[in-house]
Amino acid sequence: MASTGRVGVGLIGAGNISDTYLQNLSSFPDVQVIAVGDVHTERAREQADKYGVPLAGGADVVLGDPDIDIVVNLTIPASHVEVSEAAIAAGKHVWSEKPIGVDRESARRMLQNADAAGVRVGIAPDTVLGPGLQTAKRAIAAGAIGRPLFAQTQFQWQGPEIFHPNPAFLYARGGGPLLDMGPYYVSALVHLFGPVAAVAALGLRATDTRRVQVGPLAGQEFPVEIPSTIQVLTQFEQGGSAQSLYSTDSPLMRQGVVEVTGTEGTMVIPDPNTFGGRITITRALKEVVIPPAPTVQQVDEVAQAGVMVGRGLGLLEMARAIREGRPHVASGELGFHVLDTLLSIEEAVASREFVTVGSTVGEVGSVAAEFDPFAATL
Repeated sequence: MASTGRVGVGLIGAGNISDTYLQNLSSFPDVQVIAVGDVHTERAREQADKYGVPLAGGADVVLGDPDIDIVVNLTIPASHVEVSEAAIAAGKHVWSEKPIGVDRESARRMLQNADAAGVRVGIAPDTVLGPGLQTAKRAIAAGAIGRPLFAQTQFQWQGPEIFHPNPAFLYARGGGPLLDMGPYYVSALVHLFGPVAAVAALGLRATDTRRVQVGPLAGQEFPVEIPSTIQVLTQFEQGGSAQSLYSTDSPLMRQGVVEVTGTEGTMVIPDPNTFGGRITITRALKEVVIPPAPTVQQVDEVAQAGVMVGRGLGLLEMARAIREGRPHVASGELGFHVLDTLLSIEEAVASREFVTVGSTVGEVGSVAAEFDPFAATL
């Protein structure tokens, strides 16, 4: 990678999520999107033309371009490790959509190969690097709710088949509400509480098949290979615990619930699948109110600090970190620990026992409030 100037970026995977990446990356002065690659080359060309990207074709167009420093891996979860390893073999840094992979062995091997090649791996989600969670993280570290004790997270709805034109992969191994949405919530919890020590969980599958509801495949049935509802208890290495629900079996939609209770208050944090939102702290009652008089609790607002942006923030932060010679926040090690935790939850569902999470991760870095994605710094 050059020491000055914009960082060259290429995308592999031109599916639904590529739109938000291409839109945001094209707006960051510190990066330049050079190529889009996909097994469906016509789709790659369509996306490249839409966002003014000069090159398009198969994955080889991205891997073989000497001006591309970082490969953005937007393939399906089952292909994440294979595509990331191809980029590493080509001498490229990798930013991969979550999860890092679908099994521990291949994900661990990929990180070892990256270390040997002297390149970096960054893993989504980068929503947790946005102003919402980062503001909350700074406030908690400053003692805003005292000592954190426990958290509650919740994600429930009827499932992605009501909007996604080809949702079968979201119910295959490596998908489901746990592997698809769990990375957002587990990443948020690790940012706030540190690494996970052990998990326990119960799971169920409401039905063995689902039906596509929109697009050209509407009406087509596909198998459900994973639990579609999982309830989790989490214990953290540094103390504290959490309870979480992940479900695509609920007609009642309740998403983005993240509440952290400490010795001096309960903080409500924005949806970890977004980059920001309202942050509040509820304080303990100072007096008992006897009904029918209303009970009034003190609720304080925490002013969100930072520039709102979208997906691609993590890649940009990694690109700047590489140039500055410092660790990047959404590291491969963090991504592996999140995957290890999610797979341990699956194992806990099967065993109905607490499962120790074998991996750990060092102190997770933070994004400064003054981080400006739209500034030219390189």
